[in-house]
Amino acid sequence: MNHTRHFMRTRSDGEPFVRIEAPRPHVRTITLNNPERLNAMSFDLVGSLYAALQEVANDNDCWVAVLTGSGRGFCSGMDLTDVGMPPGSENLPVSRIATRAMAFMSDVVPAMRAIPQPLICAINGPAYGGGMCLPLGADIRIAARSASFRGAGINNGLTGTECGVSYLLPRLIGASRASELILSGREMGAQEAERIGLVSRVVEDAELLPACFELAEQMCGYSPHGLAMTKEVLWANLETGSLQAAIDLENRNQLLVRMTTQNLDEAIRARREGRPPVYED
Repeated sequence: MNHTRHFMRTRSDGEPFVRIEAPRPHVRTITLNNPERLNAMSFDLVGSLYAALQEVANDNDCWVAVLTGSGRGFCSGMDLTDVGMPPGSENLPVSRIATRAMAFMSDVVPAMRAIPQPLICAINGPAYGGGMCLPLGADIRIAARSASFRGAGINNGLTGTECGVSYLLPRLIGASRASELILSGREMGAQEAERIGLVSRVVEDAELLPACFELAEQMCGYSPHGLAMTKEVLWANLETGSLQAAIDLENRNQLLVRMTTQNLDEAIRARREGRPPVYED
């Protein structure tokens, strides 16, 4: 994860652009919090998201995180009316500001991938443009029935490829479907997103966060070290060039956890004694 220091920003009313809360033991929610702008990606909001991801990554009591949006939408993509200026761009020429701005926006997806905790994305309402790309940086995506998706860059006279979508989306739903969605700029509903594998589940709007918290609690019953190491290998093997290389990495990862913890012994004891395991990693 990029270790550049980011700071949480506040809106004009004093509310933070991104909130962190602890709804359940060992679970944190990261909420995009500019509902009047449909949580559009301004530099203040994205900078606050970086800061929130850093805070959660460094929180050893957090084992699973949930990302969602406040209000009636997840994220409407780039804020086209009040995006602001990228941090650290003072006295730079336009060419360097533009390059810095693009990197600042797009690198948030690898930052999501880089936190050690599994990240569940709870997609409520519209997820357009960069807002469709953000969930791709999560490990699990669950959508409300009201959720909708659109890669909006092509609709605005730009390219349809941003924030890693050209790499991640074909791997999730296949190259043909990804190309059709990105090139057409059409809207896709939650049911289609589930059918093609973009999200793993669709639930009623009121059940979105409870469903995500239930899943997070189930995952918190496992070893947090095992969760983090599993996440690391799942992402790493998206970029691995062969089956054998993937298996080699899995083997080393499994041996590392087996030989440096008592987790397997505890799992066997707990099963024998009819109780939940308590992993000390």
